[in-house]
Amino acid sequence: MNQYSAIREVRKLLRQVIDREEKPELVAQLKEIDNKLEAFHDRGIDFKEVVDGLDDSIFITDAEGVVLYINPAYTRNTGITEEDVLHKSIYSLIGEDKLFTGGAITSVLEGKKSAFRLSTTYKTETPVVGYVMGTPLFKPDGSLRQVVAISRPIITLGSLQEDFDAFVKEVNSLHPKTITKDSDKHLSGSMVGKYGSLQSINTLIDWVAPTDASILITGESGVGKEVVADEIYRRSLRKDKPYVKINCASIPGHLLESELFGYEKGAFTGASAKGKIGLFEYANHGTLMLDEIGDMPMDLQVKLLRAIQSQEITRIGGTRPIKLDIRFVALTNADLKKKVAEGTFRQDLYYRLNVIPVSVPALRERLEDFEELCDYFIQRFTEKYNRSFRLTQWQTDYMKRYSWPGNIRELENVMEYLILCSSGIGHIEDDVLRGLLNVQEESIPSVSVPVSPPPVPEPEEEPLPEGVDFNQAVSGFEKRLLERVLKESSNLRDASKKLNINASTICRKIKQYGIDYENRRS
Repeated sequence: MNQYSAIREVRKLLRQVIDREEKPELVAQLKEIDNKLEAFHDRGIDFKEVVDGLDDSIFITDAEGVVLYINPAYTRNTGITEEDVLHKSIYSLIGEDKLFTGGAITSVLEGKKSAFRLSTTYKTETPVVGYVMGTPLFKPDGSLRQVVAISRPIITLGSLQEDFDAFVKEVNSLHPKTITKDSDKHLSGSMVGKYGSLQSINTLIDWVAPTDASILITGESGVGKEVVADEIYRRSLRKDKPYVKINCASIPGHLLESELFGYEKGAFTGASAKGKIGLFEYANHGTLMLDEIGDMPMDLQVKLLRAIQSQEITRIGGTRPIKLDIRFVALTNADLKKKVAEGTFRQDLYYRLNVIPVSVPALRERLEDFEELCDYFIQRFTEKYNRSFRLTQWQTDYMKRYSWPGNIRELENVMEYLILCSSGIGHIEDDVLRGLLNVQEESIPSVSVPVSPPPVPEPEEEPLPEGVDFNQAVSGFEKRLLERVLKESSNLRDASKKLNINASTICRKIKQYGIDYENRRS
């Protein structure tokens, strides 16, 4: 697009010259040049006018995910206006109680390649589900410049009319990654770790993955239950069939049934005139992953049980049973036995799902794999942010003594934070880790963890002189403190961390007090 912008600017300047020029012959020549540039430039096409006139929704961000543009169709299709999104980070717009969930832009920003996803927007009274294609645009040096997402509401597929059933059939035969409900995620990487309980899980997966038995994966939030589910799918005989992921907690209860089972045309007020295929049908011949199964409403648990037992469903408003062939994998961080005892989860559904139980241990229970997990996230984020990073042995030991209530998801976030905080120098100070995790020092055995150097003793206080000037005393103390910290620091960035002030403030103080700073160039 750079050449188009350049030609546009040249033509603008050219027309300014034409308006000022008085010689007819020269004006005629300049106009001829302008006409040829116009023909070369776009053959009379105004691309923005084209994009503004499309029925497809267009959504553009920069390389950091800041929204640059939406076309009028995006507002018509979703109800989201320019005021809602322009100049805001895409990450601040996605999530529960936000403008939308899913979408392809975050996948493109992270993977630097095209992505096809589902997305649901919530600006209208009835949430709108759409399919989105995200495409990266690169600079000449190969770095990401912008991301363009093109989308349409799924309901528009009804315009295929007589071809709609054929379209659905073709969708059901697609590669599984193209039809996941959890649309802002793709298949995760392989499981990291090979010791203790994880080794037992690996062995169990080898045995059960090739079967059609239902599997219930339990564990605390953030332990990697979805990673285990993905690994089961990857090793199953259905690995080339659809793999549909449903988060039962993220879909409103009144919409969950229609999402799962679909509905016939005119089934209820507001229903599409063409009806809707459910996610069970999308998963036919493949695998259906039911995340947060413990949050499924009781009335739907009955229908789910019937669907699992009979391997058939009936759409809302329909009368004809639809035969299915689905392998079920359920995930939960809830104690389902306790919920059964409390009467909030059906006992028969629990036993139907719990044919093969898989319990994923908390991170604090698998510390044998801790360093391997750290290395995995360091490699991932150093590649993502193009910077080096390492942890010291003391820092690794310190992190092992933290309780990790958020488990591997929390470790992932902490490692990304530390790498970003390293500011490109390849490491972080111990105090940064202490401030972040706040491990009780008494929980760290002194025999196995190096003792930090004792603090430098404060100098003995001198008696105050007569008629002391407060401002002068403060300035003197500030100068001595700066001189000492600068002497002990490798560079200004290091000094700014120790003093918890900006490096620019330190530079100003050096000049103010005339401090001779030996490491000025660093």
